[in-house]
Amino acid sequence: MDFKDYYKILGVEPTADDKAIKAAYRKLARKYHPDVSKERDAEDKFKEANEAYEVLGDAQKRAEFDEIRKYGGQHGRPFQAPPGWQGRGAGADNGFEGGDFSDFFSSIFGARGGSPFGRGQQQQQRSAGRRGQDVELELAVFLEETLNKESKQISFQIPQTNAAGQRTGFTTKTLNVKIPAGVTDGERIRLKGQGAPGVGGGANGDLFLTIRMAPHPLFDVEGHDLIITVPLAPWEAALGTKVAVPTLTGKINLTIRPDSQSGQRLRVKGMGLSNKHGERGDLYAQLKVVMPTQSDDATRELWAKLAEKAAFNPRTQWSS
Repeated sequence: MDFKDYYKILGVEPTADDKAIKAAYRKLARKYHPDVSKERDAEDKFKEANEAYEVLGDAQKRAEFDEIRKYGGQHGRPFQAPPGWQGRGAGADNGFEGGDFSDFFSSIFGARGGSPFGRGQQQQQRSAGRRGQDVELELAVFLEETLNKESKQISFQIPQTNAAGQRTGFTTKTLNVKIPAGVTDGERIRLKGQGAPGVGGGANGDLFLTIRMAPHPLFDVEGHDLIITVPLAPWEAALGTKVAVPTLTGKINLTIRPDSQSGQRLRVKGMGLSNKHGERGDLYAQLKVVMPTQSDDATRELWAKLAEKAAFNPRTQWSS
């Protein structure tokens, strides 16, 4: 059994804070998500990132892992627990079975927990005629999916019990879930009766989905509005131009007026995210003037002539 360095898997330093760890995980989860990645080993890397975040995203598990790591564990090297280690690994009665985790994870924490896209709080039901347990999942949602009327397929594990309420294992359940209009990060959605089956004729538990909005490479989110940075060459800002700007549903042609300023925001009505009533927020295109990274003598001569002709001082407000 090889040691797994969860910091290296997420690509963060051991001193990284919770925000950095979460951002690194979300980046990898989006890259290797089976629904979007075409890489051959995407599913394995997706599971490995989930396992790393299961540990580093939990303060208690992270502390246990850091303790193990102090004893010289190296990524890919055979793992041996330090003398006197009393972790919750193999043989621990933690009330969980199965789970899509590596042997290394199970040797430290036991086969408990769940992936960040499907983390359940699952408790054993022993009494007859009792309601099934609820299941808690975190569901990653891309911005495009919030405008999508199609259902999103999710799979998760639920515990199975016999008539006496004794745990017999887990089974995988698959559902098609429609993402509600206006959903926001951290929102909790209840799906009645979709949790674990009841015992002795008891009602099924419920499934609770906590929405986690996946970061987008182009758009920032402000409420139900979207912000996109539009890079412009200096002459485009000075003379005006038309730019094909991406949106969540395709590209639009945006008119840039002459003498536009860097930092200026242009509003595109109704191209943001939906609210609870199905009305969409706005898209704001934030202009950013970008200089060429290289120039030759002839180009610099033209810049010098332009500077002389324009006679413009951008720092006049500094004058006393």
